[in-house]
Amino acid sequence: MQKVARLKIIVWVLFFCGALYSETIDCTKVFEERKSELLQEIEKIDESRQSFEALKAATNALFEKQQQSLEEQKKDINTSLEQITQKEEAIKKMLEENKQLLATIDGKKDDKLTKTYEKMKDASAAAIFEALPQNEAAAILFLLPAKKVSSIMTKMDAQIASKLTQLLKIGPPFEATKIQREQADGTVQ
Repeated sequence: MQKVARLKIIVWVLFFCGALYSETIDCTKVFEERKSELLQEIEKIDESRQSFEALKAATNALFEKQQQSLEEQKKDINTSLEQITQKEEAIKKMLEENKQLLATIDGKKDDKLTKTYEKMKDASAAAIFEALPQNEAAAILFLLPAKKVSSIMTKMDAQIASKLTQLLKIGPPFEATKIQREQADGTVQ
């Protein structure tokens, strides 16, 4: 009986060891299967990382290229702006010189007109002023000394002298449009 009991115990021990051994084999199999799955996942992750790195490098290269292009455009714009500024300054300088020349010419023209009418007889000057458009006559009379103006106006038609007096009262510039507008308003008749 003891032998049978011992035999039963040995069988149970062997059965138990067999069961443990079979579970150990199954765990190794599972680990091996998982190991290949994990290796595949690692390969996928590595491929994704390489793709990401390539994309990152391409994006950086594109950014650098765009940055260089932008810098070149900025340089071109600054160069153009500088050229425009220089041309603008040259034009301003020429405009100022032209204004000075025009002022000189107008001054000499006015001086010549003034001297001509100062030397002219009053009756002759009055006849010329009556024939001129009122704005031009007023502009010339404005340049003459007051004494000469009064002596010329005494030789003129009273209505024309009156209108010229009103224009002289308003003062320069004696533009035709300004005079016409004032005549329409009733300021000058």
